[in-house]
Amino acid sequence: MGRVSQAQAEENRRRVVDTASRLFREQGTQVSVADLMKAAGLTHGAFYKQFASKEALVDEATAHAFAELARRHSAGLERYAGQREAAQQALIDTYLSTEHRDDPADGCPVAALATDIAREGEGREARRVYAEGVTDFADFLATDDQDGIARLCTLFGALALSRATKGSPLSEEILAAAHAALTEAD
Repeated sequence: MGRVSQAQAEENRRRVVDTASRLFREQGTQVSVADLMKAAGLTHGAFYKQFASKEALVDEATAHAFAELARRHSAGLERYAGQREAAQQALIDTYLSTEHRDDPADGCPVAALATDIAREGEGREARRVYAEGVTDFADFLATDDQDGIARLCTLFGALALSRATKGSPLSEEILAAAHAALTEAD
């Protein structure tokens, strides 16, 4: 089989990072390289042509997930013509929805990657990117009356608990209670 072009190699790398970002949010970073490459539609051997290690991919996929989150926040601000509170309310509505609860692959990397990132070494790029992403998300959520970190903790905790209790009435109660707590002061 012949060599792939540089453009195809770049496309393959982009596909692996995008696939990893989704799978890591859905299943955790313990996903095997073989399963990841299969999901990306590439061979296991192709991985090592693109990445020095799985840890390097975790770093890049984490950055990709947070870049995607930042794009969503920017799009929300654009959609609401710069009206920050309206964009925040839309985000809260979406974040605390059963659709978001049920789709971690396309969901928030703060909630989906927290446990895996906590296990990463302190000097790892993924951990630095995660901390920066959490800071940026909290800044986006801050209002004159409410601290962004507290609001993010409420969102994160509610999503994590609702995912863990999915299938019971408690799951939706958690989402509703967090929604009320975040919107009653507005």
